[in-house]
Amino acid sequence: MLRGMTWDHPRGYACLEAASERYLAETGNAITWDHRSLQAFADASIEDLANSYDLIVLDHPHVGLIAETQCLLPLDPPFGDGSLGGSLESYIWKGQLWAYPIDAACQVAVSRPDLKPVPLPHWEAALDAKPCDFRMATPLLPVDAFDLFMTLVAGRGEEELPFSHTQFTSKVNGVIALKVLKSLYRLGPAEAVDWNPIDVLEAMSTTDEFAYSPALFGYINYARERFRPYKLEYVDLPSFADTGLKRGILGGAGIGVSARRGSAETARQFAAWIASEPVQSGIYIENEGQPANPATWNRLADDSRYSGFLKGARRTMDAAWTRPRDIWFLSFVDDACKIFPDFFRKDRDEEDFWAELNTLYRHNIAESEK
Repeated sequence: MLRGMTWDHPRGYACLEAASERYLAETGNAITWDHRSLQAFADASIEDLANSYDLIVLDHPHVGLIAETQCLLPLDPPFGDGSLGGSLESYIWKGQLWAYPIDAACQVAVSRPDLKPVPLPHWEAALDAKPCDFRMATPLLPVDAFDLFMTLVAGRGEEELPFSHTQFTSKVNGVIALKVLKSLYRLGPAEAVDWNPIDVLEAMSTTDEFAYSPALFGYINYARERFRPYKLEYVDLPSFADTGLKRGILGGAGIGVSARRGSAETARQFAAWIASEPVQSGIYIENEGQPANPATWNRLADDSRYSGFLKGARRTMDAAWTRPRDIWFLSFVDDACKIFPDFFRKDRDEEDFWAELNTLYRHNIAESEK
């Protein structure tokens, strides 16, 4: 029996458990799945998990450390279906593929159609808006705030991060991104500093308090009928007025195979199977899964069960932007997340905060080079 580790949301486990039952019936190979929290999905050591699990669902910023430790096995390229928003490429590091994309997401906007939301026409509109103008909520839990910071910088046309060996972003784009972030905090509830995307989606789909969120990682479940009392629809991100770029930071998940367990070939076969178009277009999406196979997105774009997710923000998904994956990046994110709450709650100066982020960036670069 194979053991797998995924993350603790129906999107992360219901699809894998249902597909594994089908796989058992077809092949006789059984797979059991354990779940970790969304925060642990971002933070947990893949090297440690590889000691206990044959299959690991993971986030692509881990691939630099995976390649360094060789804790997962390199995989053969998948056949034929291409890549959605760079999802496949995000798992390639040092010329090798470390996971198959099985779940595609990026930061997009979301609305409650029945509340007739007014979307942000462009990011600059947030700077002088009043809270009543948009009835919005933005998830600003530190890791989401930092991801949105990078989305905003990329939306300014600065897509090659880090900017230099001494600056994570340029000053001009970093500061304007922080000013927009501060405005989004002002336009939403103060408690959004503690909210992740699920918290915002739950509030939007179960209450009438919020009609719009300008940027969060999309979850297909909330665009389905009867998943929650109110159905949501995903739409493209705002852009800056002078660039028009909708560069939502890439999220999603891939599935990797442990190099430290004894069932590698069987695990590889399942990983390729779960990523294939027939599975993604069938039992996977039918059981709360959010597919990464582009052929599935094309095939089901007009299906009323899924179009609220697969169609409305497709332009943003196709243009998704990939985070750094170097070995210093995850520790830098951890350090940045420690200071983000005070940026909002203590109304820290944007230029001073940008300078501190760059100090943390340089420290983590130096630590990685020792």
